[in-house]
Amino acid sequence: MAITKALSEPNRVRILLALRRGELCVCQITELFGFAPSTVSKHLSILHHAHLILSRKSERWVYYRLPDKSAPVAAREALDWVHKSLAKTEETKADAKKLKQILQTDLAVICRRQKCC
Repeated sequence: MAITKALSEPNRVRILLALRRGELCVCQITELFGFAPSTVSKHLSILHHAHLILSRKSERWVYYRLPDKSAPVAAREALDWVHKSLAKTEETKADAKKLKQILQTDLAVICRRQKCC
C-alpha cells in the first residue's frame, strides 16, 4: 500500500527518476523541481516510508539515493517499472538536463540560494 501511495503522485515519480543518476542532497532536489522545501520533505518522507529511497546525513546536508539489492523485492520491482516505463519521457529528459547543470554547481551555493542551510 505504501508503494502505490508513493507512486500515485507524479512529482514523487520524477524524484525517483532523478535519483537514478545518483545520490542527491535535499537542496539539489528542491532546486531541480522548484518546490517549497516542506513539499520536498513530504515527498521524500513518503518515498522513504515505502522503502523506495534511503537517506544519510552528512554535516548539514541530508542525501537521498535509491536502495540497493537489500531493499524489499516489491520496492525493487516498483523502481524497475518506473524506470522502464517513464525514463524516456520528455519531462524526464528535461529534468535530467536541468539536473546536470545543478550537479555542476557547488552545494553550498545552492543551499545559500535557497536559504535552507
